[in-house]
Amino acid sequence: MVLTASSIINNNNKLKDFKLLNTSNNKIENTSIYYGEKGTLIIFMCNHCPYVVHLLEHIIGFCKKIKKNKISTIAFSSNDIVNYPQDSPEKMNLLTKEKKIEFPYFFDKNQEAAHYYRALCTPEFLLFDKDHKQFYHGRYDKSRPNNGVEVSGEDLNGAIKIMNNNSETKFLQYPSMGCNIKWIKGNEPKYD
Repeated sequence: MVLTASSIINNNNKLKDFKLLNTSNNKIENTSIYYGEKGTLIIFMCNHCPYVVHLLEHIIGFCKKIKKNKISTIAFSSNDIVNYPQDSPEKMNLLTKEKKIEFPYFFDKNQEAAHYYRALCTPEFLLFDKDHKQFYHGRYDKSRPNNGVEVSGEDLNGAIKIMNNNSETKFLQYPSMGCNIKWIKGNEPKYD
């Protein structure tokens, strides 16, 4: 495990439609069918990362709450499953059933979604507004495994409130921290 920070990029990136395996239902689907009316949260996660495991129960509840406000959630796992079989689509499907995850959990086999969104770590959070423009790219909150800080989702929740209020308020965005995405050999990112 290599502790990695996400980059903070607010470059008016837009949501992009990908056709991938949704491990929640084992169907190849377009990610765009899950866009929310008032916003869409993108999460890069995986099954085995201790940073994801630390937050997952809270994330599941948080995503149920924001869904009531017409903000959907789409999760991706982009890890190399040859070297990390615990992140295989079969194991992803088992996790969705075990944890009763209601949002789609896509297997990003060729790591195209990770490259497009410039993801670096798990977990990593990107929030898009109703016009599909990137609004936030950062951490869930300041809680980490073993740091004693209670999981709250305060950073992401604050960004959602500002977005929902159509506020021009400037706010600090802190990078997410977690395990690096396990890149397929030769597919490592070369982000600017």
